[in-house]
Amino acid sequence: MKTYDGPVSDHFDGTHFFDPDGAPLRLSEVLRWQFSRGRERHKWPEWAPSPYSDTPPPSVTRGVRFSFVGHASWLIQTAGQNILIDPVWSKRVSPFSFAGPKRHNDPGIAFEALPPIDTVLVSHGHYDHLDVATLSKLVAKFAPRVITPLGNDVTMRAADSAIRAEAFDWHQRIELADGLAVTLVPTRHWSARGIFDRNKTLWASFVLETPAGKIYIVCDSGYGSGVHFRRVREAHGPLRAAILPIGAYEPRWFMKDMHMNPADAVKALADCGAELALAHHHGTFQLTDEAIDAPEQALGVALDEVGVPRDQFLVLKPGQVLEI
Repeated sequence: MKTYDGPVSDHFDGTHFFDPDGAPLRLSEVLRWQFSRGRERHKWPEWAPSPYSDTPPPSVTRGVRFSFVGHASWLIQTAGQNILIDPVWSKRVSPFSFAGPKRHNDPGIAFEALPPIDTVLVSHGHYDHLDVATLSKLVAKFAPRVITPLGNDVTMRAADSAIRAEAFDWHQRIELADGLAVTLVPTRHWSARGIFDRNKTLWASFVLETPAGKIYIVCDSGYGSGVHFRRVREAHGPLRAAILPIGAYEPRWFMKDMHMNPADAVKALADCGAELALAHHHGTFQLTDEAIDAPEQALGVALDEVGVPRDQFLVLKPGQVLEI
């Protein structure tokens, strides 16, 4: 299926998107990882419930309220607007209902407890970020705007024509409300939902402008040389907070170009210059080989090694809330 038809650019060759500062993902490496005899995959507990559950207020007019839903899903409330990031309420992140990575804990907010949703930001097309079933439920209940990188709008509307998807390129800025805007920025990743559509849709991180400061939202990214994080600091700083991924990073030889480990995330925090970081992309869906609690433990070690206070890079459980 053709998902995007547009002009050639410095990150689109007419058919495929690419990161000029990234590294290509090779199918041979995927097969080597999946079928290697020496693969060591830690077993996660069948169910790892969070002790927290959030019931958000209808809106927040002062500051910013972050509620961690789980994995890469957040509810951000600010300036009277309610914004969901990569919302996933499904049991599995997979093209199949009977196979693929499944939840190990419930969403930190019950779907029925959501306040009216104004905007949804979807970073890219991987199933653990673009969940069509959840988007359809949100559209039926709230009819929000859905902001996403180029090509993902076609994926969404092919599944549900009611989804109000708007697709944008890197560096485009979109006004969401008075005092509230979002800019799509480059990130080191890739996209696919099947075997034959690799990199036919774009991926992005977000810089959310709020009355309380700018929030840098990185849903999926490798670290590379750190250039993307430094460029965001140069173009959009200062940043009040950053949401940074710390999970899905083992084995390192394979995952390093697409997913940061906790040590990388600490470097990314220093590079982007945010006052505060919130960790995510861990503890809900087992996508890779590390143990369920390894990212949080390794993050603490990485912070201690460089002398960054642990309360500057927080790890919330699903259902926990932070207000700034």
